[in-house]
Amino acid sequence: MHWADVIAKSIAEKAEKPLIATGISPTGIIHVGSLREAITGESIRSAVEGLGKEARLIYLIDSFDPLRRRYDFLPPEYEKYVGMPISRIPCPCGKHNNYAHHFVQPFLDAVDSLGVHCEIIWTSDLYAQGKFAECIDLTFKKRKEIINILHEVSGKEPNPDYAPYEPICEKCGRYTKPIFDTYEYPFVKYNCSCGHSGTADIRKDDGKLTWRLEWPAKWKIFGTNAEPFGKDHAAAGGSYDTGKRIAPEIFGIEAPYPVPYEFVQLKGVGQMHKSLGCSVTGLDAIRMTPPEVLNYLFLRVPTNRAIDYDSGIGLLDVADEYDRMEVAYFTKEYDEAAENVVRAYEIAQHNHVPEKLPVQVSCRHLVNVVQLADTFEEQMKVLSRTVDISKATEEDMRRIKKRCECIRYWLNTFAPDMVKFSVRQTIPQHITLETLDKAFLQTLVQRMNDCNWDAETINNIISTLGKESPLGSKGAYKLIYNLIIGQDRGPRLGPFLASLDKQFVINRFNQAAYN
Repeated sequence: MHWADVIAKSIAEKAEKPLIATGISPTGIIHVGSLREAITGESIRSAVEGLGKEARLIYLIDSFDPLRRRYDFLPPEYEKYVGMPISRIPCPCGKHNNYAHHFVQPFLDAVDSLGVHCEIIWTSDLYAQGKFAECIDLTFKKRKEIINILHEVSGKEPNPDYAPYEPICEKCGRYTKPIFDTYEYPFVKYNCSCGHSGTADIRKDDGKLTWRLEWPAKWKIFGTNAEPFGKDHAAAGGSYDTGKRIAPEIFGIEAPYPVPYEFVQLKGVGQMHKSLGCSVTGLDAIRMTPPEVLNYLFLRVPTNRAIDYDSGIGLLDVADEYDRMEVAYFTKEYDEAAENVVRAYEIAQHNHVPEKLPVQVSCRHLVNVVQLADTFEEQMKVLSRTVDISKATEEDMRRIKKRCECIRYWLNTFAPDMVKFSVRQTIPQHITLETLDKAFLQTLVQRMNDCNWDAETINNIISTLGKESPLGSKGAYKLIYNLIIGQDRGPRLGPFLASLDKQFVINRFNQAAYN
């Protein structure tokens, strides 16, 4: 049974309308690994829905977190904002409401394309609405119990000065420490290191709970039944271990079903976003990986296994694997060992599985097509030479178009040079043809004039003539690649030439053979 089905069954048995929570702290550039949490949460939601129950997925934006430091990608003037809530720090580009919006909004817009059905909730709004007030009050009343729990779970010496709640100084705007013995609901006083003394109202956004208290407080506010989170939070003595004690002992609730996941490792990274301080962002992954493939990538392995996100040729490999699982799903031709990966394909559709096998066009083939034509209309003309798209539905065409857009972005960013090419409008000047080369081309043109213009036929002709020629197969291939794209190597020759206009190819060979 797929891991998403196991979790869905467990929480559906306990709750009439299960709630799955996910979240992110947008203090900087959002890494591709952050997608795992959103897609994992959505897979559980859709699996519960598949059981006939309504489920709710919330995506909590921790917009009230402080800016811990000035990251390398921020201008020097942002040093003055360190320690302030990111929802109160100006947007770096001036186009968003604040710092938090700047980093997370483009990501959220893109996540929507993955079919993630979630409700976006900003933590800063929850504090402003007084949603945390009850929990904050309990942390003041039970602070000694909390300190004891933290000591017992972490094994560290108890800290009598531990502050579960941190007020925001009304003068400097940074988080500071409360004066515990001044607390009388709903007010607490503080002395800030900037020299200002003031009073915070816990019913307002005058301060926030520290992470180890804020997390279980969210469980109480929303009645969370399951939550995916990174393995760092699941470490022994970590925030989930303390949370599952604080939940019942301080807040009187049950901790949710934990779904810890391994991190995403980057492979095949060809370029770095120097201005951003990272290599592949979540937005990059969404823009260069077809949504159905990206969903499948995160669902094909258990959550306790690391995922290799390969921004190079690996992207084409996983897309090919997805297409094979799609065929397996519709033909029912797979063995027991493949059950979970075929189920991963199904869950990746989020309960919107096509009624029949879609018209499939591989991303690997589209690498050629996209480089042969600029507009989608022109790309479809090229594609129609090698793939029958006459029966493609509107949804099929939408998927093909999305794949073309993803491949274009990939080619412009992370694709290795080995897959890039451009068709030369004339024979490259650096090519010098010998008598043997021209003889081969003359024979090739004769054979191609009356042949069917398809990849298999073209490949058979070139392979046969190459073996018969003194050039050999390697020499024949090298000659053809140089005449068309000016390189010694290129895409798979049969499909590539079949994608080109037949007369264009023959004219090029003729021109070279008789010059």
